[in-house]
Amino acid sequence: MTAVTIQCCAPIAREPLSETDAAELAVMLKAVADPVRLRLLSMIGSHAGGEACVCDLTDAFDLTAPTISHHLKVLRTAGLIDGERRGTWVYYRIIPEAVNKLGALFAPLTEPASSRPGELELTPA
Repeated sequence: MTAVTIQCCAPIAREPLSETDAAELAVMLKAVADPVRLRLLSMIGSHAGGEACVCDLTDAFDLTAPTISHHLKVLRTAGLIDGERRGTWVYYRIIPEAVNKLGALFAPLTEPASSRPGELELTPA
């Protein structure tokens, strides 16, 4: 099992992303931008016990096993899931820190940007 260290970033409406954060997040966003991969991520995350066997995932799609494997590899390469081989099957689980990082990116602000301390509020003339 591979350990992934992910630091969270501020919501995009609170402060600008660094170049590094933007590059890392873009890989994750690109991975979940595909409907099959988004469904796979959802199926893995909501599966009993927090992990799903690849055998539980393939029947839900009208796709070949190699195609499903490709999509799982994209999610794994993006750092969103991890897998462990047990016998002939691979069991996948979500990496919570990565999914939380995506969620935090779009976290709602508690106040509009213009009313935050130290910022000017511009009004039309």
